[in-house]
Amino acid sequence: MSTPPTALDEKKLQELEQKFDPEMRFRPLGTVTSTVVGALLIALSVFHYYTAGFGLLQEVTHRGLHLAFVLGLIFLVFPHRKALLAQTAGGVPWFDWLLAAAVVVAVVYVPWIFEDLTFRVGNPLTIDVVMGSVLIVALLEATRRSMGWPLPLIAIAFMAYALAGPLFPGLLKHPGAGWSQLVNHQYLTSQGVYGVAVGVVATYVFHFVLFGVLATRIGLGQLFLDLASSVAGRQAGGPAKVSVFGSALFGMLSGSSVANAVTVGSLTIPAMIRVGYKREFAGAVEAASSTGGQITPPVLGAAAFLMIEFLALPYQTIIIAAAVPAFMHFFGVFMQVHFVAKRDGLRGLTDAEMPRLRESLALRWPTLIPLVLLIGILVSGRTPYLAAFTGITSCAIVGLTTTAGRNSAAQWGLLAALHAVLLVLVFGGIESTEARLGLFGAALVATPLLLRALRVQGRIGLPVLLEAFGTGAKYALAVGAAAATVGLVIGVVTLTGVGFKLSTIITGAAQAAAGGVGALLPAWLIEPKTLTLLVALVMTGLVCILLGAGIPTTANYIIMVTVAAPTLVLLGVEPLVAHFFVFYYGVLADITPPVALAAYAAAGMAGSDPFKTGNAAFRLGLAKALVPFVFVFSPALLIVAKGYTHQDFVITFVGCLLGITLLAAALSRFFLVPMRRGEQLLCAAAALLMIAPGLWPTLAGVALALPMLLRQLLAWRAANGARPAPP
Repeated sequence: MSTPPTALDEKKLQELEQKFDPEMRFRPLGTVTSTVVGALLIALSVFHYYTAGFGLLQEVTHRGLHLAFVLGLIFLVFPHRKALLAQTAGGVPWFDWLLAAAVVVAVVYVPWIFEDLTFRVGNPLTIDVVMGSVLIVALLEATRRSMGWPLPLIAIAFMAYALAGPLFPGLLKHPGAGWSQLVNHQYLTSQGVYGVAVGVVATYVFHFVLFGVLATRIGLGQLFLDLASSVAGRQAGGPAKVSVFGSALFGMLSGSSVANAVTVGSLTIPAMIRVGYKREFAGAVEAASSTGGQITPPVLGAAAFLMIEFLALPYQTIIIAAAVPAFMHFFGVFMQVHFVAKRDGLRGLTDAEMPRLRESLALRWPTLIPLVLLIGILVSGRTPYLAAFTGITSCAIVGLTTTAGRNSAAQWGLLAALHAVLLVLVFGGIESTEARLGLFGAALVATPLLLRALRVQGRIGLPVLLEAFGTGAKYALAVGAAAATVGLVIGVVTLTGVGFKLSTIITGAAQAAAGGVGALLPAWLIEPKTLTLLVALVMTGLVCILLGAGIPTTANYIIMVTVAAPTLVLLGVEPLVAHFFVFYYGVLADITPPVALAAYAAAGMAGSDPFKTGNAAFRLGLAKALVPFVFVFSPALLIVAKGYTHQDFVITFVGCLLGITLLAAALSRFFLVPMRRGEQLLCAAAALLMIAPGLWPTLAGVALALPMLLRQLLAWRAANGARPAPP
């Protein structure tokens, strides 16, 4: 289990990532072009690393430089046709260099004219409209290359709505905007391309992507897998449980469903198949577990940082709110894995297949230092980008100064000294940027000299460190383009007010549907207001899944927060809860057929049918589909939501645990012994009652489940040779 993949395996995994994740479809480059592009990627990472540690630039300048790098590099890194990926090496055609140059000029134009911007907003010059038009067209093409057609088509549809407002009927009708007015709003204001979405990626998201790459390079991901194997490997169906634990831990670093599935699945899926799991189920376990990476603190994926801006809440609040629902997701997958293993009599890992945890900890424990520092600084209340700066720097220190073997006292001393300098930079209260830069520069110059003098060969060398900086930038390109394109959608919403109009339409549709359903139900069963909210939640969840089938979670979240979350708030849902609801359902799309990217990537490794794997993954991740409904009706589950009480939390938490356990048993048709069909239906009904928030539904679920549980216990005792106790 602890053996890393071979070079051939790594090549296959890279192919799978490219096949199922559009964000990884990079162009093969020739030697000279690769050097130039690599240098630009490293420069992009260095820019973000520097600003995170020593101060952000003025807002428009910071966002402009970030976007210029990102969009320009996309034309150099991503080919205009997928077929070109098959080339073993190649260059960048002249028109891509031209597009890269054009988009860079169009982006930096806004920071360049910033002093005159106040006088041009609302009355743009011809050159402003030309530059804005170039940026919008190039942005749509960059997003198409890096993410496919769905998101650009959505942005085009919204802009068409802005231009053709008078043609729409009823509530959707509006005066309309001319092209010049639309470009003015999208290009020269902070409501469009240069809006909050790009700001969040440039300020937070990029840094955590880079941290995840570096933490994986120094061996933290492998330590997590070894730890997961030691905790769960020997149990029945051990490799599948390792997949759940490992994906939860690795998801703390990656924040990407497909990357998580490919990295962890390369080790766990073959092991699952080897102990007897069906191929579809093995792939589904990894896919369902991997989607938890985007909802697992502390990284959570880009959406968490967007919540900071949209909700004006500290990051600590977001990660606390995410903790319990994330646990419920992994608990639900784990319980299904456990019941299937017991039902089919599957074994755990043997001693020969198990990693030696003590040995792994001895070799890799220093790799925990960056994560501990990152979490500590986040919890201390400092900015997330300063935490990321600290984590990245610590990764570099650990990687360069320690080895995966016996380290000398001099190496430990160097590790401690460099971390002391880092902590002085972060906590020392040095106000002068020049003084901080001087201290950092001195450590930067001294480190290679000391490494050479001590003859230290670290876990990684300088070439690997530079490669990680380049790879981190490359992984962040697509999300940068997506954020800018979603800015076009937000720009139309703020220009036309369509968000409020759509909220009104959705609310009306939910009330009409609730009225129809309510007429068929007893009046005492559910209040009309509650039924309307329930219908609105179902409608919102379905739209999130449909949108998520074509666009990434981050873009899905932003669009749904702009369009659907106001509907939920209008119906009385707290904003934090509404945001988490659309976020969770956006993530769910990664395991929902027909476009379940994480499931399809896992199926590629398992050699299974992708659609069957996606169906199984959705079933395994069903807790993730139900828990958002729970925290809408009982916000105490998010801990930091308004109206939290210990009593509400305990009742909801215990009810969820019991309900998810019984739901897992019903889906697996096994609890202590195989279930009869009637028992399965009874178990599912009891589970849904228990998951429903409130003491009385939970008690009703327990009462409903008791006959099934008693029959299961008697059958289990009989099967194990024990006589049932007398009544």
